[in-house]
Amino acid sequence: MSAPLANRIRVLRAERNISQSELAAAIDVSRKTISTVEVGRFVPSTVIALKLARYFGVPVEEIFTLAEDG
Repeated sequence: MSAPLANRIRVLRAERNISQSELAAAIDVSRKTISTVEVGRFVPSTVIALKLARYFGVPVEEIFTLAEDG
């Protein structure tokens, strides 16, 4: 079973050359939270998703998409 939610967090971090720790500090969550969301083990709350979108300056839909049913 694949993760129900795909995301582009790793790509967005790479484009800005920031670490998981830097991103976590910027949106006031733990590095582990960023890591687990990034790899699809944890579906973020709406608040975390909105904080990520605000940080990256993009709509939530540019970060998160529903994974295709396989």
